[in-house]
Amino acid sequence: MYGFESLTFNINDGFLEAVVRGYRSGLLTGADYHNLCQCETLDDIKLHLSGTDYGNFLENEPSPLRTTTIVEKCTEKLVSQYKYLRCQAMYPLSTFLDYITYGHMIDNIVLIVTGTLHERDTQELLDKCHPLGLFDSIATLAVAQNMRELYRLVLIDTPIAPYFADCITSDDLDDMNIEIMRNTLYKAYLEDFYKFCQRLGGATATIMCELLSFEADRHAINITINSIGTELTRDDRKRLYSHFGFLYPYGHEGLAVCTDFDEVRTAAEKYQPYHLIFSRLGYGENQLLDKVFYQEEAKRLSLSFEQQFHYAVFFAYVRLREQEIRNLMWISECVAQDQKSRIHDGIQIQTSNPILFAGGPEVRATRSDGPESGAQGGPTGQGARCDGPLTRAVRCDHRPEVRATRSDGPGTETRVQWTKEIREEDVGAKVQ
Repeated sequence: MYGFESLTFNINDGFLEAVVRGYRSGLLTGADYHNLCQCETLDDIKLHLSGTDYGNFLENEPSPLRTTTIVEKCTEKLVSQYKYLRCQAMYPLSTFLDYITYGHMIDNIVLIVTGTLHERDTQELLDKCHPLGLFDSIATLAVAQNMRELYRLVLIDTPIAPYFADCITSDDLDDMNIEIMRNTLYKAYLEDFYKFCQRLGGATATIMCELLSFEADRHAINITINSIGTELTRDDRKRLYSHFGFLYPYGHEGLAVCTDFDEVRTAAEKYQPYHLIFSRLGYGENQLLDKVFYQEEAKRLSLSFEQQFHYAVFFAYVRLREQEIRNLMWISECVAQDQKSRIHDGIQIQTSNPILFAGGPEVRATRSDGPESGAQGGPTGQGARCDGPLTRAVRCDHRPEVRATRSDGPGTETRVQWTKEIREEDVGAKVQ
C-alpha cells in the first residue's frame, strides 16, 4: 500500500499524524461507556468524564448540568484540537483539513437560510451553527431574498462558492428549493473532495476514495428513500446523486426508479458492501438502516488507522470524535429524562476495537418534562454531514437534531441542527 510518499511524508506531516493518533487514543473506550451507562445523574457523568481525556472541562459549570452544556463543551474540545492541527499544517494537508469543514459550512448556510425564511432571530441561529462551519460573512446570510443574492452578496468569497453553480438557477428561497440546494451543494462538495484526494495519490487516495464512495452511496440511498412519494422525478433524483461511488453508475439507475424501501434494498444489494448491510435488516425495516450504516462507517473509519503515511486519519478522527459527542448526548439525554432502559438503543460498541461508536437512525431531542419526551435514535447523519427531508440521516456527518412541526400547516417541518439548548423555544413549535 505504501508508495514513494512514505519516504518524504514525515518531513512535513509526520508530527501531525503522530498528534492525531494520540488524539485518537484519547477516545472513550468500551469500559468508559459501560461506566457512563451506570450513571444516575448528569453530575455523575461529569465526574466520570473528568477522569478521561476530556479532563476538567466541566469544572466551572454549575449544577444542575444540562445535556446541551456537555455537548457544547465536548465540541469546544474538538474544535480546539482541529484548530491546532490546522494552524500547524502545510499544503496539501492544510487544504485537506479545510475540506473537512466544508460540509459543516453547507449545514450552517442551510440552517440560517431556513431559519430566516421562518422568521427566526439571526443571532439565535448563529448560536446553533456548528463552530467548524463558521465563516466571516455568515451573519449576512439573512439579507438574501433569492439564490442569486445569496451567492452575490455572501457566498462568492467563501471556499464553497464554486459549489453554487448548479443552485443559482432557482430564484425563490422556499423549503423545497432549500432542500434541493442543500443536496446539490453536498453532491458538489463530495465530488470536489473526491477529486482532490485522487490528485494526492498514494494511500491517502486509496483510503479516502473508499470512505467518500461509501458516503456518496449512503447519501444516494437516503435521498431515494426520503423522496419516495414526493414530487421529485426520476431525473431530479439522479441529479442529486454524486458521480462516483460503489453504486455509480448502474446502481444509480436502479435507485432512481424505486418506489418503496424493498425496491431500494433490491437495487443496492447487488453491490458490496450493501448486500451485507441490508442482510442485517428484515424486509421493510428501513428505520434501522441508518443505524447499520453508522456501524459500517465506524468500522471503516477505525480501519483507516491501521496504515500510516496518509491523511485519512485526520478525516477519520474528526468523524469518530463527532460520533463520540453524539454518544454522550444520547447517554446524557437518557439519564436526564430517566430513560435508562433505552440507553443502549442509540450506541453501538465495535467489538473488534475498544472504542464505542454511535448508531441509531436519528437523534430526536425533546423536552425533559415527561417520560415520553426521551431522545430517540442516534446520529442524524451530516448530521447529517445533510439531514433535511431528502437526506434525513446523511453525513454526516454528524450532529444533534431538533425535529419540530410548525404550526402553520400540517406536515410542514423545520429541522434545526446543532441546537445550543434543547427546548421548545428554540424552534418556536411543539416538539414531537
